[in-house]
Amino acid sequence: MATSNLVREPAQPPAPSARPARPARRKFDLREKPQLWLVPTVFVVVVLAWEYGVQLIGVDEYVLPLPSSVVESLWQQLGDDQFWGHFWVTTQEALLGFVIGVGAALLLGTFISQIKIVEATLMPYIVAFQTVPKVALAPLFVVWFGFGLTSKVVMAAVISFFPMLVNVIEGLRAADADKIQMLTVFGASKTQIFRMVRLPSALPFIFAGLDIGIVFAILGAVVGEFIGAKEGLGYLLLQTNYNFDIAGMFAVLVVLSVMGLVAHFVIRLLQKRLAFWAEDTKVIGA
Repeated sequence: MATSNLVREPAQPPAPSARPARPARRKFDLREKPQLWLVPTVFVVVVLAWEYGVQLIGVDEYVLPLPSSVVESLWQQLGDDQFWGHFWVTTQEALLGFVIGVGAALLLGTFISQIKIVEATLMPYIVAFQTVPKVALAPLFVVWFGFGLTSKVVMAAVISFFPMLVNVIEGLRAADADKIQMLTVFGASKTQIFRMVRLPSALPFIFAGLDIGIVFAILGAVVGEFIGAKEGLGYLLLQTNYNFDIAGMFAVLVVLSVMGLVAHFVIRLLQKRLAFWAEDTKVIGA
């Protein structure tokens, strides 16, 4: 039997697969985010104009101190343990008041928005109480709760309560009616509708309320310390005022501003993680 003279060629190794092209790195362009250079530029210009403008005009230090004097006073206070005690007291008052005010607003706002008869009954009282200047309540809280921590916490809670309450109510109202109707047709319960539709739609409003509420809580704590306190940044402001230490007053104001900015950016960071789809929701009831 004749054998085949065909010779098999050795199998060629497979061609190496082409490596996927790496996406080109996007060059960072300051023109896309001009605020990255505009914000520090404006700050530097304002500080320099303040520093040399005050010297040029000849304004007295006890009227408007130089920024360099404010920085010097701030540096001295940051190195003083007593200052950090005042800082911790105000921070504690603001945070406790914020948590209490926000928690009460979340519960009451959810309750009001879900039951129409409750909303129709309580909203006139809420609007009426909201028109009362909260700062005017500080002396009354001191009478009721004393000069200690409690009166400042209550003040911070009350002043941060209403922006949060109004945003919770409006956020839960803003739920898409078509989605609610669709889920109702499919037999979803009220709890499921709340979890799947109402709460996600309310999250941007809730974070807007949190953003303004934390700043108001700091304000409430300081105002409460103005009325009657023996410690805290508000008390420290009064002491520097009595001593005509205007640079020291500005230093304390800088610390309070930094506290507000840090709280604001923390809330914004949480919003970007939990409610990233609507970051630009406007604050209601501020």
